Amino acid sequence: MLTVPNLSVEKKYNSIAVLTSGGDAPGMNAALRAVVRYGIAQGCEVYGVLKGYSGLLEGQIHPMNASSVANIIQRGGTILKTDRCLPFYKKAVRQEAANLLVRKGIEALIVIGGDGSFTGAHLMEKETGFPTIGVPGTIDNDIFGTDDTIGFDTAVNTAIDAIDRIRDTASSHDRIFLVEVMGRSSGFIAINTGIGGGAETVIVPEQMETIASICKTIERGIRRGKSSSIIVVAEGPKPGLAQRVADGLAKKNYNPKVCILGHTQRGGQPTASDRLLASVLGASAVATILSGTSNCMVGVQKNKVTLVPFKEIIGTKKHLSKESMELARVLAT
Repeated sequence: MLTVPNLSVEKKYNSIAVLTSGGDAPGMNAALRAVVRYGIAQGCEVYGVLKGYSGLLEGQIHPMNASSVANIIQRGGTILKTDRCLPFYKKAVRQEAANLLVRKGIEALIVIGGDGSFTGAHLMEKETGFPTIGVPGTIDNDIFGTDDTIGFDTAVNTAIDAIDRIRDTASSHDRIFLVEVMGRSSGFIAINTGIGGGAETVIVPEQMETIASICKTIERGIRRGKSSSIIVVAEGPKPGLAQRVADGLAKKNYNPKVCILGHTQRGGQPTASDRLLASVLGASAVATILSGTSNCMVGVQKNKVTLVPFKEIIGTKKHLSKESMELARVLAT
């Protein structure tokens, strides 16, 4: 079981703020709850920033107590709300954000989000010296330096549940279904969904399949007596990939159906795994930044909490393992 690292050093800060940024992910509320309650337990004042960096620039910063995060661990989304803030790309805007936090008497900032959110936090600390730390919250699980991210397990389980339901219809009508899951630049959701859902083919950005190869997989299944197929498709960088694949299969005299899961994967109650991960990483972020360590992310590697400098994360792609892709292929044969 993951545990909070033991950082037995003198507390360096007495007040911290926390915000959620970028796309929402199931488990963000569990992380917020951990930040607030662990921070209070360490004798800190804890503030919540509404609507991410946009809310920070607007001064939407409010004190939080234990009751502020009561009854939220089971809720999807984020009670602080979130946003993607384009003005934060500007150095002068980041300087003003740091100045605003200082004026509020806040000494450090915890950012729950993904790569873009961490880029903003890293640049703000690098330019202004204001301490920041990141907690990886994204359903895509594409952040370098951590084996898992908050929301990923829930998103995969949501997709697998949908596939289980779709397979009933596919089997009843002898149909081919293309199920499109999220993942514009990474196939982590798709490959895990494909393996867990027993898909015949998984199409990911890291290794695109041709129509010919997909047809071979379908034909191989037919020779084994299969009358239906499930093909999992990561959405990819250009919208409409599942439909384009379906159009290609139609030209080969198949009649595929398309089901796009879309934002259903972002919502819903977080799984027990995501709640635990979020709770441990949220508390670890507080413990880490209070010890004086910042400009880094708290992640998990080999079931242990680890600290990874922002500079090692930003601009570095997390690769889908060849072993996972090969396993998906072998199990589909």
